[in-house]
Amino acid sequence: MYEAAVKLIQKGKAYVCDLTADQIREYRGTLTEPGKESPYRNRSVEENLQLFEEMKEGKYADGEKVLRAKIDMASPNMNMRDPVIYRVAHMTHHRTGDTWCIYPMYDFAHPIEDAIEGITHSICTLEFEDHRPLYDWVVKELEYPQPPKQIEFAKLYLTNVVTGKRYIKKLVEEGIVDGWDDPRLVSIAALRRRGFTPESIKMFVELCGVSKANSSVDYAMLEYCIREDLKLKRPRMMAILDPIKLVIDNYPEGQVEYLEAPNNMENEALGTRKLPFGKELYIEREDFMIEPPRKYKRLFVGAEVRLMNAYFVTCTGYEADDDGTVRVVHCTYDPATKGGNAPDGRKVKGTIHWVEASNAGKATVRLYENIVDEEKGVYNEEDGSMNINPNSKTVLTECYLEPELMKAVSEDKFQFVRNGYFCVDNKDSEPGKPIFNRIVSLKSSFKLQK
Repeated sequence: MYEAAVKLIQKGKAYVCDLTADQIREYRGTLTEPGKESPYRNRSVEENLQLFEEMKEGKYADGEKVLRAKIDMASPNMNMRDPVIYRVAHMTHHRTGDTWCIYPMYDFAHPIEDAIEGITHSICTLEFEDHRPLYDWVVKELEYPQPPKQIEFAKLYLTNVVTGKRYIKKLVEEGIVDGWDDPRLVSIAALRRRGFTPESIKMFVELCGVSKANSSVDYAMLEYCIREDLKLKRPRMMAILDPIKLVIDNYPEGQVEYLEAPNNMENEALGTRKLPFGKELYIEREDFMIEPPRKYKRLFVGAEVRLMNAYFVTCTGYEADDDGTVRVVHCTYDPATKGGNAPDGRKVKGTIHWVEASNAGKATVRLYENIVDEEKGVYNEEDGSMNINPNSKTVLTECYLEPELMKAVSEDKFQFVRNGYFCVDNKDSEPGKPIFNRIVSLKSSFKLQK
């Protein structure tokens, strides 16, 4: 940056100016009136080089002198009226300490950084459209062999998420989220931690398209994209998030057998796996009811259901605490229905998933919802505060999983049967102790417009 500024001075395209910030503003003119030149505009190259060096060495106070580009004080674009490109700032930098006493302005640094890094097209939002002539001027005057181009596009807003950096910073500082990569946010780091794949984000961008007009899209479209990307790629495993124990009373005591199950019923290429099965299992609490409503197709006393990839079982009773909380469900099984089909052709209306108790892994699972209240909107109209959803994060610590899932490593992704798509957290997980983030549930009301 410094060398670039020196080059502009040597070319007669930059000068040191002693005007104050208020004076510079006054000299700039208005949208209808041209500006007037600084009395320091015609300093010699030698004087400007010396003064700029002295600025670097810290001989002047903050605001006492600035380096300005020498362009056109009569330009209809206010940004081209000799903009400030370097200023004195006595501050401690996190990398260089107190070495430097001068720092470049954004509009000067931006094109130079792009050129140095080999950027071909710098994508900006619409508010930078008036800054493009200055961007082009900088890369032209500095004679880069392959100058980058700035292109402006509109912002795309997502419903029910927080995108403003000021608001995200507030969420972090107040401890509402656990960092800039919190899975409820939509930064790239947050999306990665949540489990969104590059392919799903690319699909989302392609569906949204490019526009010169600001627009908003439902967050459900992003969820649709990740479902579409993962549904045929990832294995479908069994995990019990809200467990109650199921005991098969007529199953042999102490016996564990291994049943074959497909990894993905829609994609045979993913192969099969062996599942342990025994007398005691875990099932989801919602899969049993004492007094079921009409058309309830899962377990209740007297009902027969299919245990996925296993056997038919018939509920014979249950055990509950004094407060009515069910702890254990009792069943009998039909050995002839191994694999999930009855030789006599009888049908069952319900199929539930399960995990064998003695071999099950225990893990923490995090369920996420929108960080803001969907009904109230992101921001409170009265005071600008955020309408935080108190249920945006639910942590379940008593979850039982297939033993294979305990081998999962950072960012591995799975479909948990009937529960959604999940990803191993890349921040808090440990070897043999995975923590799973729910990427998205299985169902959505969103429909892609044709």
